[in-house]
Amino acid sequence: MAKPQENGSKKTVAVIILNWNGVKLLREFLPSVVRCTNSEIADVIVADNGSSDNSLEVLEREFPEVITLPLDKNYGYAEGYNRAIKATKYEYTVLLNSDVEVTPHWVEPMLDFCRAHADVAACQPKILAYTDKRMFEYAGAAGGFVDRLGYPYCRGRIFSSIEEDKGQYDTPISLFWASGAGLFVRTEAYLAAGGLDRLFFAHMEEIDLCWRIHRLGFDIRFVPESVIYHLGGGSLPAGNPRKTYLNFRNNLLLLYKNLPIKEGRRTLFIRRLYDTLAFFMFLAKLDIPNAKAVIQAHRDFRTMRKHYKGCQPTQGNLLHEHEGCRCNIVIDYYLRHRRTF
Repeated sequence: MAKPQENGSKKTVAVIILNWNGVKLLREFLPSVVRCTNSEIADVIVADNGSSDNSLEVLEREFPEVITLPLDKNYGYAEGYNRAIKATKYEYTVLLNSDVEVTPHWVEPMLDFCRAHADVAACQPKILAYTDKRMFEYAGAAGGFVDRLGYPYCRGRIFSSIEEDKGQYDTPISLFWASGAGLFVRTEAYLAAGGLDRLFFAHMEEIDLCWRIHRLGFDIRFVPESVIYHLGGGSLPAGNPRKTYLNFRNNLLLLYKNLPIKEGRRTLFIRRLYDTLAFFMFLAKLDIPNAKAVIQAHRDFRTMRKHYKGCQPTQGNLLHEHEGCRCNIVIDYYLRHRRTF
């Protein structure tokens, strides 16, 4: 079983896949990553989050060319990646989900773009759906943005409306956030921004990281020449109350820690009204588990926000300053029936 080099590698890029009890996904998706990743510039690394299945044995037996980094327990997506990136010293890192199929030469366009643009700290490939490769994929599509109330959306996906890829977004524009399904990042910028927030555990942690990268003065871009296919829902499927809980809680934390205090209070007040509406919508559908998840998310937010007191910026609201961020996608989507970016 290959081990990570303590002093880094002569190669430029580390493609790190975080695995937890995902042997089925490894067998299905890792072959394309090994086959399509240029081994002259990149190492493929699987960081195992304390799996209790036979993931490590399968990696050793079936993927000897892959570097393995066993962690002692499940640290979640955020802290698992933090530990993996600190243990490997590469100039660039790709955070790649375990349920992603990649295409030939997918790393080179993002590497070339970052090398040519010193102000760009991170970028994202085009993310299409693994189950229907004509369509954009929910978690990233052609790059992410956040509206004035903190709702994330993408070029190619707003709420549950997903577009077919017809080349309409094949421009390398500035993004507010790049998807964690395939996030290419300068390792130095990742560490300078503090890495992924371990308290988020999973969901929206890449949006928080990208927000902090912007606050350091860097840009984040979409690179359409690189294409990957994401299955999605590999860890938590849509509609799962745990997923609902993490999305609602982490979205509140995202706003609290990254907005100036005065603007944060105003935005969070409005968001709580919207979340109350979401709670009653779950109740109307008799979806009690997800309704409870919304309540628990708000309770835990009130407890967890103490960890971020004093870290908020004193000025500047990127939700107002970034050119791609809309005023209110809820009104645009539900009242104006605007379904595309």
